Amino acid sequence: MDTQVVRNYLTSLQSSITTRIANLDGGSFLSDHWHKPPGEPLQGSGITQILENGAVFERAGCGFSHVTGPKLPPSATHDRPELAGAPFEAMGVSLVFHPRNPYAPTVHMNVRMLSAKAADGQTVAWFGGGMDLTPYYGFEEDAVHFHQTCKDALTPHGAHLYPRFKAWCDDYFCLKHRNEQRGIGGVFFDDFSEFGSEKSFDVLKSVGDAFLSAYMPIVERRKDTPYGERERTHQLYRRGRYVEFNLVWDRGTHFGLQSGGRTESILLSMPPLVSWSYQHQAQAGTPEHDLMKNFIVKRDWV
Repeated sequence: MDTQVVRNYLTSLQSSITTRIANLDGGSFLSDHWHKPPGEPLQGSGITQILENGAVFERAGCGFSHVTGPKLPPSATHDRPELAGAPFEAMGVSLVFHPRNPYAPTVHMNVRMLSAKAADGQTVAWFGGGMDLTPYYGFEEDAVHFHQTCKDALTPHGAHLYPRFKAWCDDYFCLKHRNEQRGIGGVFFDDFSEFGSEKSFDVLKSVGDAFLSAYMPIVERRKDTPYGERERTHQLYRRGRYVEFNLVWDRGTHFGLQSGGRTESILLSMPPLVSWSYQHQAQAGTPEHDLMKNFIVKRDWV
């Protein structure tokens, strides 16, 4: 697999997404070009782009990174023990957008490639990524649209991929310590190379290219919905679950921190404001209760 081809696709994807988001918000992204200093185990560079305190997005972070290291961290070899300790190369685009309006959902998307040298000298490459939606108020049409777009993106590569990746997403984005889903899911895949490098990369591109079509109509529809203190309080409480997942369970966060990655870029997914409430329970019959009962559960949307 030509890593330059992958890098060119990823940087172009980052640029196209942040351009659309900035046009919608009316603000601009800060672009932070960074390089790992000589002498550190992890070498490489990246571009962290972030928009904060915008009219539509309270925080929107989209990062590209391309790094090499002498030893794969444990989070990357869970399913590939034969590569434990192998030199590696990793690159990807990861984003999390936190809208200001509680009726507009948070979204996450990540696409990445890892490669490592096996003991026999062969280079092994694999791909991962996906996208998932975390609403604070449930709308059937939004959930159906998001999942239908994901399904349409994957179906050309095989009708079996969407149900497989959808179930994988449900299982992955679960707060196991609470037995609770993070959101309504989407699609997720990891350690994926079963189609060979070129065609597995095509799957990654289909997911990345579908992101704007999946998310933009939803945020455009919800961004101007009137809201008050009640909705804002609920949004900040649910954001707490987002933080819990990213710090406790997310393999991407663990990979970055374990491999000596750039902490400021790794944690750009964190919401700017968040709250926790002891044993919080939404009142039955409210939209907040409906979210937990009918949306933040494993279910088929399309």
